Amino acid sequence: MTNENRIVTVSGGLYAVETPSGTVQAKSRGVFRLNGIKPVTGDYVNLLFEDNAETVITDVLERKNEIIRPPLANIDIMVLVVSSCEPPPNLFVLDKLTAVFESKSIETVFAFTKIDLAKAEKYAEIYSNIGCKTFLVDNREGFGSEELRDYLKGKTSALIGNTGVGKSSLMKYIAPSAEHKTSEISKKLGRGKHTTREVRLYNLGENTYIADTPGFSTVEVSRYGAIPSEEVAGCFREFREYTDKCRFKNCSHIKEESCAVREAVKNGRIALSRHESYCRIYEEALKKEREY
Repeated sequence: MTNENRIVTVSGGLYAVETPSGTVQAKSRGVFRLNGIKPVTGDYVNLLFEDNAETVITDVLERKNEIIRPPLANIDIMVLVVSSCEPPPNLFVLDKLTAVFESKSIETVFAFTKIDLAKAEKYAEIYSNIGCKTFLVDNREGFGSEELRDYLKGKTSALIGNTGVGKSSLMKYIAPSAEHKTSEISKKLGRGKHTTREVRLYNLGENTYIADTPGFSTVEVSRYGAIPSEEVAGCFREFREYTDKCRFKNCSHIKEESCAVREAVKNGRIALSRHESYCRIYEEALKKEREY
């Protein structure tokens, strides 16, 4: 048994598992369901090759992180693919996802597409100012995709974004071998051509993995994970240098007097849109906690 076995996609109760000797089709043991464990794409697993030629997942190794939607584990970077127009960026959605990934110690990277149709610099500036890597990409010509591809080397990354932002087009530039690998995995699982209904993880070599994921709608964002109200401020990295300077230790940074975070917003050191998103996320978390 080895921890070099990694699930690269899940389809209909079957698991395509990449091993040192190739990709195999595997099933999971019923004990996982009894224990409330469900193997997901990105998991490292132990395998048992049975006498009847079936391959069984016997253990899911400890995860460093996990997100529920899309079901993924052991991710280093989430690439938020954002259209500069059609559909226009929803800053609240971006901030909520960034906060969720921050809470799970996953780096958020932004790739702004459709820059041939509208400028994205004003959006990119918001997130580069908080320390996130941002890339402007033209999916027609491939401009900017090479820089993004280089940044993702040696990491396990996933591309996520609203339906219609150009995620699939960007995938073709940064993972040109993915189509061939899709066909290979589909044959192992006995499934048809991949249409981004499930999550698939592609090994691009040099210890580089990238996942393609289904597009999401705004209403589905809440399924990515919840953050306790007292932890929300810590997921906004630009707040951290100010939170200890607030007058009250339990400051919520919403309406208190002598709040250093609110003062930083007023002085332009924290983007107003980011603080507005924080207030919404905090209030949502508080409301859910009060319901329980």
